[in-house]
Amino acid sequence: MSTNQSAAQQGIEGLYADHHSWLRTWLRRRLGNAFDAADLAHDTYLRILHSGRLPEPHQSRQHLAQVANGLVIDLYRRRQIEAAYLEALASLPQAHAPSEEARALAVQALVEIDAVLQALPAKAREALLLRKLDGLSYRDIAARLAVSVSSVEKYVASALLACYQALHAAPGG
Repeated sequence: MSTNQSAAQQGIEGLYADHHSWLRTWLRRRLGNAFDAADLAHDTYLRILHSGRLPEPHQSRQHLAQVANGLVIDLYRRRQIEAAYLEALASLPQAHAPSEEARALAVQALVEIDAVLQALPAKAREALLLRKLDGLSYRDIAARLAVSVSSVEKYVASALLACYQALHAAPGG
């Protein structure tokens, strides 16, 4: 192990030892659930470990809270997506209901699609959704967004490109 790796490992171990209990308590208060708090505390340290960037000692709790808060937002967003998906499935006849594995894969795909869409500029996201989900023409989208048809074409093209890049950047994609 190199000196840099050793220092980084000691840094993360120190960060964990000094603040893990505090972080779990902070998350438990935010989530109202000790199990989710423990999971997200663990994920917070993993995210910091993978980023390779340790906070300065005087900023440790602020940095941990910032990373953990992002994970809380991700958790709530995932739960909203999952709830909407399960609500849509409830209208299917029991014989057509997907397996648990298929549901989990579908929810994961929806979460990934949502992340790509959320990263788009608002007008590009809205133009793509109006085109693909509502089936509106470019002219109708342009009127709704108060932009030109050529702008709508650019928005949709950039959104589709982002989706394509996300698909092909994914492991195994």
